[in-house]
Amino acid sequence: MHLVLLSHPGFLGLRSQDAYARLLMRGCAERGHHVELRSAEPLCWHWLRGTAWAKWGGYIDQYLLFPQRLRRLMKTDPPDTLYVLCDQALGPWVPSVVKRPHVVHCHDLLALSSALGEVPENPTRPTGRLYQRYIRRGFAQARHFISISAHTRSELHRIGLRGRAVQTSAVVLNGLHHPYTPLPPAEAAAVLARAGLVPPAAGWLLHVGGGQWYKNTAGVVALYGQLVRRLQQAGEPAPGLLMVSPVPDEAVRAQLQQLPAGGLVQWAHPVPPEVLQALYTTARALLFPSLAEGYGWPVAEAMACGCPVVCTGVAPLTEVGGDAPLYLPRLPGPHAMAAWACEVARAVEGLLKEPPAAAALRRAQGLQRAAQLQADIAIDRCLAVYAEVLKLERLAGLPVAAAASDRQPSH
Repeated sequence: MHLVLLSHPGFLGLRSQDAYARLLMRGCAERGHHVELRSAEPLCWHWLRGTAWAKWGGYIDQYLLFPQRLRRLMKTDPPDTLYVLCDQALGPWVPSVVKRPHVVHCHDLLALSSALGEVPENPTRPTGRLYQRYIRRGFAQARHFISISAHTRSELHRIGLRGRAVQTSAVVLNGLHHPYTPLPPAEAAAVLARAGLVPPAAGWLLHVGGGQWYKNTAGVVALYGQLVRRLQQAGEPAPGLLMVSPVPDEAVRAQLQQLPAGGLVQWAHPVPPEVLQALYTTARALLFPSLAEGYGWPVAEAMACGCPVVCTGVAPLTEVGGDAPLYLPRLPGPHAMAAWACEVARAVEGLLKEPPAAAALRRAQGLQRAAQLQADIAIDRCLAVYAEVLKLERLAGLPVAAAASDRQPSH
């Protein structure tokens, strides 16, 4: 196959999206396919960098200049080229490729859901609502989609396509970007020592997140505080809490001041994959009580390293985790923080005190589930969908007709 991947420009700094595009590109190329990566160049953005207008310069690069360049390049592409949009947020580019074979990877609809007023924890400004409408108007024109979870596919049809029928709507769970596996204890300890991250005597609990509203950073700290109190009342040492997350806001810093004596919270961000692998290997559990998620990478990563997972029992986390995690109720709202933290701390305490046989079973279930989320499996499934899309488009006669039309001289 001849594949053209369309991805977010590097100047946006979207690490997970960049990693996803690189994973697709590398995996498809390794299987013998011709792959090309195209994206907007930072022309206006570079000129306006460091000013309040840089964002708008980036919009010009992405939505005015790049579509023109893309259409010029398409005139010399083979007629059966498949154009792969690596994220539905690239929706404004769909009209440029809609008459050619194409497929859109759909990650999550959290921003669109927020813009529609469905997420009280994340109100959206008028400009943000307009932007999401612009994105949706673009990707809704596509005929073929691959969603990263059944939950994402459901949201795509509910608020993205609004019931409009499409030819392809497949689900391919993401594959891990890094070969996460449990490290030998001595190797993990050495990696952490070099990184200056030495766990306390009682070990530590781990949280991995980007600090976004849906990561529930305040909930993690509240949960930990209640857990420390419970363990101290039982006369047992409390593990520390390592937050692989950006520096918290003032509200969370105020929470930290209220932690009981003996509670220890450390912050580290960013952390390279090899250090994160050592953290997962040595942590007593991953705390991941998200309010919502697009996918939940840390759940898959932790399971692959044999780390017990504690996360919210909502999709898509339940799709990613399967039977392995300890699932918690979602925090109903800030008003319920204290009661929620007491309830979930009791559950986490139970996990930390699981008998060895139960702990070993949980670990085995996590490793087994993570084995189903490997990159090679995801790439092969994506390629199978790509091949089916090309077959459907050939049957419809669209690529050849569009290619001929693209090559007609203008008058």
